[in-house]
Amino acid sequence: MTLKNNDELAFSLIEVALALGVIAVSLCAVIGMMPIGFKTHQASVNETKANAIASLVIGDLRADVRLPRGQQNKSQESTAGLGLSGHWAAAATPDTLYFTNEGLQTPAHSVNVNPPPPNAVFRATVTYLFPPSATTSIAKITVSWPARQADLTIAAGSIEMFAAVNR
Repeated sequence: MTLKNNDELAFSLIEVALALGVIAVSLCAVIGMMPIGFKTHQASVNETKANAIASLVIGDLRADVRLPRGQQNKSQESTAGLGLSGHWAAAATPDTLYFTNEGLQTPAHSVNVNPPPPNAVFRATVTYLFPPSATTSIAKITVSWPARQADLTIAAGSIEMFAAVNR
């Protein structure tokens, strides 16, 4: 029976130092990528909220149906919706709506508020494309953030959609 030397069974101090160095470099690389991941996550959350706001605006535009003569003023009395009722034919300029971080309109049922409310995070701009036909109207909806930045070239982010609404 031969006895083994215990020096051959253990790691040397140099091997342990090299292993710790490799682990340290790997951890620094992972920690260095975390801010990029957080920024990407925040951009994704804002884009998802902006898409939900655009869908809300499209839904409100599609709910604005044509009424027979004499009943058109009844649609203006309703407090439901975003306040875009009747803007298809009358508005030659874009409508601007503001939304909070939760996706709620601020102030409620208000269009073209100036200056932007302090709690507004998103700005929705609805541009009506002319001329609307008797059966279809087209709108371009742009949702940008932050709400106080009107210049889309330097805004943090924006989405754009076109909506064709059968009337």
